[in-house]
Amino acid sequence: MDNYRIGHGYDVHKLTEGRKLILGGAQIEHTVGLLGHSDADVLVHAIMDSLLGALSLGDIGKHFPDTDEKYKGADSLELLGKVADLIHEKGYGICNIDSTIVAQKPKLSPYIDAMRENIKNVLSCPLDSISIKATTTEKLGFEGRCEGISSTAVCILKKLK
Repeated sequence: MDNYRIGHGYDVHKLTEGRKLILGGAQIEHTVGLLGHSDADVLVHAIMDSLLGALSLGDIGKHFPDTDEKYKGADSLELLGKVADLIHEKGYGICNIDSTIVAQKPKLSPYIDAMRENIKNVLSCPLDSISIKATTTEKLGFEGRCEGISSTAVCILKKLK
């Protein structure tokens, strides 16, 4: 029964001036960026939480606390690599990841391929195992008011042996 595991992740960060907007490891052209202890990449954070959750390993706050100065300004793709190592140590591989970024602005479709490629490279899995979608909230809620960006992710992991 434990041959397959499902995980879910969610993250949100506030938009602020003076920060780069990084999503899926790609720098997005925008007038504001996401506020956070690390690079605040909500997409990668949601993916990490889904992977950790699938194996009941806690969340990114447990593994990379924002109270630890060594993670200040951290590249979330590097942290994703550490999560991938944990997944492999437990004997699991990634079947697929399906994720959604919720942002009113900017338009993200030109960056999706680069995000997928970045995540694929870190996780060493096929490109067709990584799905990234972007949507708006039709100007409703904090995302619609351009106050922040959120992301969700689900994953399926498979026992390798």
